[in-house]
Amino acid sequence: MMENARVTSDPKGEYQELVDEISELLGAPATLENRDFELIAFGAYDSEGELDASALDPVRARSILTRRSTSAVRTWFEGFGIARATAPVRIPPTPAAGVHRGRVCLPVRHRGVVLGYVWLLSDDPGPTDQQLSAAMEVTPRIGALLADEAQAGADLSRELRAVLTAESGWQRDMALAELHTELGARGEGLHTMVCVAPWPSSHPDDAPSVRTIPSATAVCALPWGSTAQSLALLVRLRSPEVLTPATTAAARLLERAEGVRGSGRPQSYPAEPGPPGAHQQTGGTQGGRGPAQPPSKGGQGKDTGAAQAQPTDRPSEAEAARADEGSEGAGRTEAAGRTGAAGRAEGAGRTGAAGRTEGAGRSAAAVGAAGQAPEPHGPHPGRVVAGIAVPHSGLADLATAWQEASAAARAALAEPRLGPVAHWSSIGPYRLLTTLAPTASHDPAVRPLLAPAHRELAHTAEVFLDCAGQAGRTAAELGIHRQTLYYRLSRVEQLTGLDLANGEDRLLLHMGLKARRL
Repeated sequence: MMENARVTSDPKGEYQELVDEISELLGAPATLENRDFELIAFGAYDSEGELDASALDPVRARSILTRRSTSAVRTWFEGFGIARATAPVRIPPTPAAGVHRGRVCLPVRHRGVVLGYVWLLSDDPGPTDQQLSAAMEVTPRIGALLADEAQAGADLSRELRAVLTAESGWQRDMALAELHTELGARGEGLHTMVCVAPWPSSHPDDAPSVRTIPSATAVCALPWGSTAQSLALLVRLRSPEVLTPATTAAARLLERAEGVRGSGRPQSYPAEPGPPGAHQQTGGTQGGRGPAQPPSKGGQGKDTGAAQAQPTDRPSEAEAARADEGSEGAGRTEAAGRTGAAGRAEGAGRTGAAGRTEGAGRSAAAVGAAGQAPEPHGPHPGRVVAGIAVPHSGLADLATAWQEASAAARAALAEPRLGPVAHWSSIGPYRLLTTLAPTASHDPAVRPLLAPAHRELAHTAEVFLDCAGQAGRTAAELGIHRQTLYYRLSRVEQLTGLDLANGEDRLLLHMGLKARRL
């Protein structure tokens, strides 16, 4: 069970008992979903003999199998006014929307706020008004349970956020003590952190429920940079070698992020300035465009619900030809390339470990046609990734785990080949680069190369360094002639004042080019 806080009973069992009670009152199996259409409990179907396929329809089957409904299904049903209803709502079958059987929806409220829905597949004539009235008398007990669970989840989110944003020392120690008290025995054992960023909404209704995230213990929202949001998820593990619970949870949240982006809600809410980890809350769920709009009549209302998502230094062919003819500039480049920077680096790459790596096949930027530089990397609007920390025992290292998870997410945003789900243990040099100050890429030697006009030269230099300085591999990776490569490398040395035959100069340039992505 994925509790949100300390409990003295079994909420999951209580939900099931109440759903079974309603199913008995109505004479048919019912299902309970929260207001985000995430399955909580469902009544059993008669198992005597073969199950009649007509007893289910695609929407009900998917809800039970995946424990949630799609954003399109949510939009469709909300169009019948169920979120405003205070009495049962009858919904007719609509095969075009995948709703092959009619339904009765019993809204679950607590203190006037809808927190969930009880669903019953129903064909004419369906349950009587007397049966529905008796079933509605059960829903307040369900609403009270949902409210208690939501409050417990909010409390735990607050404690987790406090741990991740507290200064080291007594403040963090106090926050950890509060979180450990809330979690109880669940605070022991192995955990990891998952960072999902940037989360596309801070709308309260988009807050993900921890009950729907496999193996999740707690979730909270934190600012991501100065204008975006991220989600921090605490995940329980059974073994340090098996991170499947974390990757599954990350995949679930990325799927949810897609639903949020399609919901039509504003996707960017200003956050307080600060690095990933500063305090502020947000959330996430589904939304989207429905397959069709429900009829304006019927149900409890006419609401249709949510809306149904530069110059470069690349030499021309003539320049390459002039290089082949041995012009003064090209001749110097060729000599430097064959006997100096590129040539010596290529030799070292062939005999050293770096030359045997897969760097050429996984260079930082995808190669465009005819060696053209791709668009600069870095955070792209609409792109959401997840980062996963290494396993940690207990709660004492949660701040470190969050730094690892957020670093992995930053790396995945900077380097698409690492994502959409990146593990801190697999992001290579970004483990160090993400610890540097944001101005690390502003080194005076590297800065001239980062100008927009020199984007292709920067790309060429980065691929050359990714390929361990091997000119042949670099030229093949870029799809250009070696003479063109030597020309570009000479221009890089002229702009930066660095010697590409010098290991320390190459390291400085490589770090600067990688750091700019962050």
